[in-house]
Amino acid sequence: MSFSTTTHVNLRGDASAALELYRSVFGGELTVVTYRDAHAVQDEAEADQVMWGQVVSDAGFRVMAYDVPSALPWEQGQGSYFVSVRGDDADEVTGCWERLAEHGTVVVPLAPAAWAPLYGMLRDRFGVTWVLDIAATHQPA
Repeated sequence: MSFSTTTHVNLRGDASAALELYRSVFGGELTVVTYRDAHAVQDEAEADQVMWGQVVSDAGFRVMAYDVPSALPWEQGQGSYFVSVRGDDADEVTGCWERLAEHGTVVVPLAPAAWAPLYGMLRDRFGVTWVLDIAATHQPA
């Protein structure tokens, strides 16, 4: 079993520009999935905003970002990140999920998602937001 952790930056309408900046600074490959790409549009004005994006460099730099939908509360600098943990074994990820969720709050239940075989979000008892998932074998269309 292997895990990787990644800082996941939460923005509003600026995720694409931020990811482009980080790629220009650190190099690497940029991947962006918009709300439209993921068939998850809740507000047509936000359809082309970033639902999930990342920059990954050969040097080891990795950052993820998304645009918080306007339907959710957001204030710059408040709740500005998640810790994203990606694993390759569902049982191991589920075990981590269960331990982090103890005395915490589930935001999105751990379950299959359109973009990952297993995905969930929770806030642990210390108020830290965690995203746990299994890497998809292909990118969403």
